Amino acid sequence: MAQDSAQSAPTAPATSARTLLLLIIPALLVGVGASLVLLAVSALGEQLQDVLWQDLPDALGIGRYSVFWMLVVLTSTGLAVGLVIWKVPGHAGPDPATTGLDAPVLPPGVLPGLALATVLMLAGGPSLGPENPTIAVNVALAFWLGNRLIPRMPGPLWVMLAEAATIGSLFGTPVAAALVLSEALAGQQVRGALWDAVFAPLAAAAAGAMTTTLVAEPSFDLHLPPIGTPGWSDLLAALVISSVAAVLGMCAVYAFPYTHRLFSLLRHPMVALPVGGVVLGLLGALGGHLTLFKGLDEVAELARDPDGWSAGQFVTMSVVKLAALLIAASCGFRGGRIFPSVFVGVALGLGAHALVPAVHPAVGVSAAVLGTLLAITRLGWVSLFTAAVLVASPTILALLCIASLPAWLLVTGRPQMQLHADGTAVR
Repeated sequence: MAQDSAQSAPTAPATSARTLLLLIIPALLVGVGASLVLLAVSALGEQLQDVLWQDLPDALGIGRYSVFWMLVVLTSTGLAVGLVIWKVPGHAGPDPATTGLDAPVLPPGVLPGLALATVLMLAGGPSLGPENPTIAVNVALAFWLGNRLIPRMPGPLWVMLAEAATIGSLFGTPVAAALVLSEALAGQQVRGALWDAVFAPLAAAAAGAMTTTLVAEPSFDLHLPPIGTPGWSDLLAALVISSVAAVLGMCAVYAFPYTHRLFSLLRHPMVALPVGGVVLGLLGALGGHLTLFKGLDEVAELARDPDGWSAGQFVTMSVVKLAALLIAASCGFRGGRIFPSVFVGVALGLGAHALVPAVHPAVGVSAAVLGTLLAITRLGWVSLFTAAVLVASPTILALLCIASLPAWLLVTGRPQMQLHADGTAVR
């Protein structure tokens, strides 16, 4: 009888094919535009990074990653970003500690300052990625331009297109955007079929991913030794490592409100950010130059020689990177937390392999990245996806799905690494 009533319950009508067809062109335009914005911000950051960390120290006869130069550049980056936040209209957007991947629609006047602060951050070495501010820029551009060009399209749809397009561009595949969308829509009442709701955003994500792939050819595969068929020891290792990584990540999550409050006591961005830069320079001196920047290039360097560092060195880099992420996100640098978290997980996973050689590098890396991202982002599908693509091994998916269970139990219902406007942690 319950089955009969369920079958007779009214369902929302599906979106017509004509309506979906009309969304393709706007979605493709947003996808290409979002990718070009991301590529431009990243390219400018890389060019300036080369000047700051290669050309200038070479011209001055100073070691590129000497302790002195790390302190100079990171402190100067804090001063430069602080000046942008203080003087540029819009103050480079809201406090980054209060924002996540679901960006608010910012006024157009905020965007130049936010983009400039992001470029300076990427070049100067703080441990943050471009994802959050780039999503915010693309959301605002899509919303304001879209509403003027096609006013009949609802504003929230422009937001969804831009978010999906940027995520697809960041990862070089629309799959990541589809996973984020599925999590975002899980708690909402969707009109019609789920694929009707994600049709246009998925088109935007595909266009963004294709544009990024054609221009930059990104790759997340670390080219670690292939794992083959996992065994029971691999399962045990994945369960333990993902749980340890989740606990380590939660240490930063619990510390986040306190470090943010300490930097808030400094009141002015021209004080808080340079002080944060000094701390980041000292952390860089402790962990080495690989713990600087967003972490993707540095992760590839670690993976090229999994046996090139001791277990203690790997763990030190992991802890230092996590502390650098915590400081950079607390003191006001504009940036996201996903890519530095990947470095934390990779270093921790390789440390597990160095400590216990029987732990396969691919298992250690993927399980540690999974646990770290679950703690920092609380995005289950994206965490699984990122951990899997790093090792490019379909056989490891079953291990990761099982390893995600204890890690998720450790993090669910607990504070997130994001704050409300009043400084309290989001749950």
